[in-house]
Amino acid sequence: MSSAHASPSALDVLLSRASTDHLSAPAPDKAQIARILSAGLRAPDHGKIRPWRYIVIKGKHRAEFAEQVIKAMISADPKVPEKKIAKRRQRFSEMPMTIALVMALDPESKIPLQEQELSVGAGVMNVLNALHMEGFGGFWVSSDFAGQPCFREALGLSDSQRLAGFLFVGTPDKPVHGSKRPDIEDYMGFYKGEPVKFGADQ
Repeated sequence: MSSAHASPSALDVLLSRASTDHLSAPAPDKAQIARILSAGLRAPDHGKIRPWRYIVIKGKHRAEFAEQVIKAMISADPKVPEKKIAKRRQRFSEMPMTIALVMALDPESKIPLQEQELSVGAGVMNVLNALHMEGFGGFWVSSDFAGQPCFREALGLSDSQRLAGFLFVGTPDKPVHGSKRPDIEDYMGFYKGEPVKFGADQ
């Protein structure tokens, strides 16, 4: 997109985004989260697969969802340490909001699965940016239990659907500055008829 269509102030907001899991209430309300998740549906989508699905967990349902997480953890590893169980139970039951990131992939499509997965990832990034722009915070976490049949059944996933992880959502406890970002000069190059070399790879 050309600079003629981009507001410098909007770009400054995007450049200030950083992940945080130090989150408290309030989380977005129903109207706010619908608008924020709508940003996810603006991700590039080759073939109009529309692979994004978002399951929102909030309020009294957080504790029940946390128990489904624990059940899946034990199913994946019967010897999972109690300390790990306690930590997961606390996080999933106390975060103001959790969003399960479902990938609704079409293995029969002519569009490669990798492209479909990339579209899901692009959608999640749009959601994280939208959260930040609306004054909320987010943290994307993966899992080692999401493929368990009991967990998939609890979420209502079909055979072709799987999880890309979870977003923890809420209001940052304090201003989020994040770690210092690398110098972009090490991660960009201009093709001039010769192989491009990146400073980050030296």
